[in-house]
Amino acid sequence: MSTRWNRSETIALAKTSCTHCHGDGLRPGRGGKPTACNCVLRAIFRACYARFRYCVTKEKYMSKVTLTLCAGKDRRLTWVRKDEDYVADFCLVSRRTLDDFEYKVFRNHFLLGADWRLCCRQMNLDRGTFFHAVYRLQQKLGRIFRELEPYSLYPLDEYFGGTVRKGPTVSPIRITEMPVPPVAPPLLKTA
Repeated sequence: MSTRWNRSETIALAKTSCTHCHGDGLRPGRGGKPTACNCVLRAIFRACYARFRYCVTKEKYMSKVTLTLCAGKDRRLTWVRKDEDYVADFCLVSRRTLDDFEYKVFRNHFLLGADWRLCCRQMNLDRGTFFHAVYRLQQKLGRIFRELEPYSLYPLDEYFGGTVRKGPTVSPIRITEMPVPPVAPPLLKTA
């Protein structure tokens, strides 16, 4: 998936009251390339987190096994459990991305469900430091969930639907030459 951001992706996720992007979802980045605003990255995180909570709280008998085409050189079919895979991917990507302090905030607040008062008391933080850490990790994980390659966690419909964005395939052009019909010898005219 391309790591380029465009307005059609970000405008639906952007906050209209955002003072940085003014609801467009894009901000000028380095080298003039547009990058996603922090409000968009937090919205991506919230969408992924909502799906994570849905997958975790869903009754286990509702989980289904599906036969999915596995990308690779042999392109074979495999049995997968998308909900369990998503939960594992969400947790593992978060653990690998965040540093120790951020992961402690993430684990206490998002995975264990502690409110901000309990987190501040357990981690010996003030309210402002806690919420700044929450916003930073939401932005960091939102970007990672969207830009993860080769299979990103966001957009969710691509993760669960099995569609994969890929570039156009370049196939070699095959030209079949038709045989040239034999030329008949010219007829001789007799006088």
